[in-house]
This record gives sequence, structure tokens and C-alpha cells, in this order.
Amino acid sequence: MHECLGHGSGKNKEGANKEMIGNYYNVIEETRADLFALYYGYDQKMVDLGILPHMDAGKAEYDSYIKGGFMLQLKRIELGKNLEEAHMRNRQIIAKWAFELGSKDSVISKTIKNNKTYFVINDYEKLKTIFGVMLKEIQRIKSEGDFENAKNIVENMVLRLIISYMRRC
Repeated sequence: MHECLGHGSGKNKEGANKEMIGNYYNVIEETRADLFALYYGYDQKMVDLGILPHMDAGKAEYDSYIKGGFMLQLKRIELGKNLEEAHMRNRQIIAKWAFELGSKDSVISKTIKNNKTYFVINDYEKLKTIFGVMLKEIQRIKSEGDFENAKNIVENMVLRLIISYMRRC
């Protein structure tokens, strides 16, 4: 879903192009493709069509994505180095943004037990809704060539994540 439908969907407004987003384009495009797959990957229609065996498969993907986006992928980054690769940056953006947007309702909770950090999804339906809100905004940014908001999302989300990660080390 990420590759074929995520990258293959969406339209730009007349006159908008990827150069308008500059060096943030790749991260924004990967974020959009992942959000498309996340939003539609947890849907009863996918089960009805036989694409997913059951809704628990979608829940498992959400669990894996959030855990990987927040933490697991960071094992590949040398301490003190920046998160540069577009796929890694987009996973961090999505995980952190979803956590922040759902914080009021505790959609995702963070727990520390025995010096280990866990992220638990408490409401998969609300998380799907959050992914939809995020997808709409990322698509708007891409479609309009909105450099300032692309920069804000990429720089602020990733920077806050790196700072919080460094504080834990």
C-alpha cells in the first residue's frame, strides 16, 4: 500500500511542484505514503476484500509502526549523529505527531518499567482518525508546495525527538 497507492496517489495544485518544498520533499513524500498505508491498512474493507486476514493484523501493524518509529530504528543511529534518512525521519515524525495529537485522549501511552520504555496504543480507532488528519495535512503541504509548513513539521518534530532521545542516554 505504501509503494503503489501511497506514492501513486494525490495531486498537486496547478503550478505546485516538488521543487517548492526543496530538501523536505523526500521526507514529506515518504510521510504521505506511510500515512496512506497506515490509514487504509486498518480498515474493515481490507478484511472484506481478503487483503488482511482480520483487523488484528492492522492493529499489529500500528503497534509495530509506533514502536519502530519511536525507538527501534534509533538503534541504527550512532549516538550524537543526526537522523538524516528520509524513511527514518518520516517514521519519527508520524510516531511523535500521532502521540502528541492523541495525548489529550491517551490514544498512545508511554510507560517506563524496569528502565525499559513501552508505547501502548489504547485506542486504534482514534489513532486511525489521527492518521487521517495527518494525511490530509501532509497531502495539502505537498499539493500546495507549502515549504514553510513542510520545514516546520520536519525540523520541529525530528528535532524534538532527537533532543528527548539524547536526554534518555
